[in-house]
Amino acid sequence: MNRILSATLCALACAPFFASSAPLLRAQTAPTILYAQSFRQGPTQITEQTFEAKLDPQNPVYLQRIKDAHGKEHYVFTLAPQGPEGDNNVTSWRAKLSDLRHPIYDNILLASQQPSSDPADNLWRLEPRNFNSVPIRATRIIKVDSFYVILDVKSYHFTPLDSPYLDSMTVQVKFTNTDPRPPAP
Repeated sequence: MNRILSATLCALACAPFFASSAPLLRAQTAPTILYAQSFRQGPTQITEQTFEAKLDPQNPVYLQRIKDAHGKEHYVFTLAPQGPEGDNNVTSWRAKLSDLRHPIYDNILLASQQPSSDPADNLWRLEPRNFNSVPIRATRIIKVDSFYVILDVKSYHFTPLDSPYLDSMTVQVKFTNTDPRPPAP
């Protein structure tokens, strides 16, 4: 009987603490969303699509043609590996969007055409290392022309686990004409 009474008193005394900490716990698990605008701003919209790229050293490059709203191929989206020069090991993947009509621009996912350490200018770099300015699990939203590119790293794996070399990465990519950011509070 004393144990039941003690457990009940503890539950009643502790309830306000657990209730007040619930929003804090939810806030800690909320996903990080990072947003940037490409240097390319214009009226072009695209045919919306979502796909998943499964990358590994045997299949290191993913390429997808993106159509504009009129159904014509307008862009090429690529995920390509990065690693030590002259080596087949992969340390990260890089997302790239090229405009087939304006090949002068190598990657229009960039916020600036100048190299920068600003996280907003590096959302296209999928690097799981701890010292990267963009967390690997962050949802990356990049506005290009009048559409949005969303990059979500769903999984990645190192072999061996303490190695700097990746043996796989899965990335979900979405092209949409609607702003995917949650409304401001």
